[in-house]
Amino acid sequence: MSTSGDRGERRIALAAVAGAHGIKGEVRLKLFSESAVSLAKHEKLIVGGAERRLISVRDSGKTAVARFEGVNDRSVAEALRGSLIEIDRSALPPLEEGEYYHADLIGLGAVDREGRQVGTVVSVENFGAGDLLEIELADGKRSLIPFREGIADLEDGKIVLDRDFLA
Repeated sequence: MSTSGDRGERRIALAAVAGAHGIKGEVRLKLFSESAVSLAKHEKLIVGGAERRLISVRDSGKTAVARFEGVNDRSVAEALRGSLIEIDRSALPPLEEGEYYHADLIGLGAVDREGRQVGTVVSVENFGAGDLLEIELADGKRSLIPFREGIADLEDGKIVLDRDFLA
């Protein structure tokens, strides 16, 4: 998921606040990354549009629990419910050849093997069996297609796909 702040650099959402945890200002987080460890790598995060220092974060079963500077009681924590926890795209570690961030795929054009425009990538989903690209077609309909070699390939800043896999 990505957003942008003040038309500046694109932001990447790492988590969302699911609600308050306890009475001392901690928040429950829905992580968009693998674990709380990836969140802990960033001392400063953008929480609900405001920069905040991450004081602590820990895994808590299926979620994580975090504490941010300036969030000292349950009412302030509860007010953050639904807020995104974001970082600037430039704060992410560099990628190796063939790696990508989901956010970098969103907005890419999709073409067929003959180079004809098919649509645009509007989201990337993963339900456990691998990444799926959601392509918005020219007629406004959407289709999910496996992001697998030979089916949908990232080439020269666009997705080249096999039309036979479009629903």
